[in-house]
Amino acid sequence: MNSALIRWIAAIALAGSVVVAAPIASAAPADNAPGTVVDVSDLPAALWFPSTGSAKRVTYWSVGSDGRPALSSGAFYLPEGTPPAGGWPVIGWAHGTSGLADDCAPSRVGPALAGRDRPYLGNWLARGYAITASDYVGLGTPGVHPYLDSKVEAHSVVDMVKAARAVTPTLSNRWVAIGQSQGGGAAVATAAHASEYGGPALDFRGAVGTGVPAYIEDTLLPLGPGVPPVALPAGITSYVFDILAGFRAAHPELNVNSYLTPLGRKYVDLAETLCTNETEDVVRGVVLGDAVNKPLRDVPNFQATLTDYMALPETGYNRPLFIGQGLTDTDVPAPLATAFAARLAANGQPVTFKTYPTDHSGTFVQSQADAIPFVERLFGK
Repeated sequence: MNSALIRWIAAIALAGSVVVAAPIASAAPADNAPGTVVDVSDLPAALWFPSTGSAKRVTYWSVGSDGRPALSSGAFYLPEGTPPAGGWPVIGWAHGTSGLADDCAPSRVGPALAGRDRPYLGNWLARGYAITASDYVGLGTPGVHPYLDSKVEAHSVVDMVKAARAVTPTLSNRWVAIGQSQGGGAAVATAAHASEYGGPALDFRGAVGTGVPAYIEDTLLPLGPGVPPVALPAGITSYVFDILAGFRAAHPELNVNSYLTPLGRKYVDLAETLCTNETEDVVRGVVLGDAVNKPLRDVPNFQATLTDYMALPETGYNRPLFIGQGLTDTDVPAPLATAFAARLAANGQPVTFKTYPTDHSGTFVQSQADAIPFVERLFGK
């Protein structure tokens, strides 16, 4: 592991309890209630996954960081052939980091890591599962995507299932959430909130999250002038600017720009306009300690507000949850996910945690040998 990254991770305080925020209120008038469909169109065949029989792009209402109605978009994919009695069981796919610009929305351009994700999603279709795939609020729809806002992501995933079922009667109400990286966190958050957000109309069975960004909010707390003093890997730097951009848009009352240097504002602004690979390219070599003009932990209410925004719940799981973690993952270091899984177990949550001798994407690939049977058991197969 990069030595600078090790020093950075060493600064993280894992001992404190994570504050779990109250659920976002989803009450809204009927015309913009969560899951209400605004627009439907055919998804271009070039964006279909293998074994897709038909696919649509959907714009629908969900819930934003302020608890008010917000638009999201996404796509759903039906398998080839005739649906079984009761309809196609549903995989609610939560995608990994693709960037903050609208042009990065997977329903517009496909998965950011197409070579990895397309065969995997095609495998589920070939097994007779439909796929719903939210872009998340603000990614492809108005406003800045509140990157890693766990409750917004959960609402986006649940409400995409509702929207797809409103469009086609061939979908079952039985479903699971699955995600990797950003989507791993979204799948875990969904597992905690699915019964509440989905209501009795949906039969949520459980979730799988790999590369789950647990306690990432704590890694921002040491950030201050000259800390860290060296450039971190471009992927880590890119994530930080994405978080600050989403957090800045979600919480204008904190005036994030007031504790960014001109260099910091430049890259946070750029993060709103780029996809992930582009952001990594432009921030390579940038020192995060040069991006801020005062310690973030000194900003009034910063820690509590950031925790409310990002933290994954440590209780509230009423269905089985599988978490996979790579031991050599430098995007989401193993100590963070291990600590999170240990906390869940200590709290009596129904979690299965497994580690793999590989990196971030490698975990997603290697864990499939365990995750696919786990999901099929949730559907009674």
